[in-house]
Amino acid sequence: MRLAFSTLGVPGLPVADVVRLAGAHGFRGVEVRAHPEEPVHPGIGRAERASVKAEFTAGGITLVGVAGYARVAAPGDDAPVLRELRDLVELAADLDAPFVRVFPGAAPGADTAEADAAAVRRLGAAAEHAAARGVRVLLETHDSHRTGADALRVLGRVGHRHVGALWDVMHTWLGGEDPARTGPALSPYLGYTQVKDIASAADTTPLPLGSGVVPLGACVDALARAGWDGWLCWEYEKRWYPQAAPLEGLLGAGREYLEGLLKAARPGG
Repeated sequence: MRLAFSTLGVPGLPVADVVRLAGAHGFRGVEVRAHPEEPVHPGIGRAERASVKAEFTAGGITLVGVAGYARVAAPGDDAPVLRELRDLVELAADLDAPFVRVFPGAAPGADTAEADAAAVRRLGAAAEHAAARGVRVLLETHDSHRTGADALRVLGRVGHRHVGALWDVMHTWLGGEDPARTGPALSPYLGYTQVKDIASAADTTPLPLGSGVVPLGACVDALARAGWDGWLCWEYEKRWYPQAAPLEGLLGAGREYLEGLLKAARPGG
């Protein structure tokens, strides 16, 4: 498995500085948060996209994924969601990023069958465009579809290899799902995995990896046992918790911690 981090941990940092930070601390990949308040988002033009791509190439850092905010199970018309999906796919393709992250985003209390159907319909409609551009759209285990079982209800019905899963290990744990179950279940669909650590189920303030309550070792072990070999991306949610320690001072120790988990992981199963 290879190691990356998300720009959610360094909000607003220029791309050149993100690339230098990754290289300096031994991370080989970066997930970019695709939001208008960040340097990389669907509203930037061709010249800016080419510049971003060139920065990553020159630094020898892989742009792992574009973390978008489309909500595929949200109520309302399909058209705005499909436009957002198309724009994210185009951005990822222009940057040579293999993955686009999307959220489920069903309304609280929504009918599960209706929310699932909306997600299936929209992801299915986006799949061929994603395939044509060499991009996979990944449904994150998040909000209304927090567990692997929730995501699989959708992904199994879409049935397209350019639509997959992003495992956010915190959300499946908060949803009461054992990593030993989540890892094998999601591995056939998995694009990459987001790792993080938090203080408690009641306090999701981000912490240095290994100092909180998320069973990260069990998650990595489950992936190794399933034979999965992709990106582990540290999503440190500094953007939402300004009181959290700066990520820049934690990156080196975080990489070492993840490398230790990888060495200890038991392949096979």
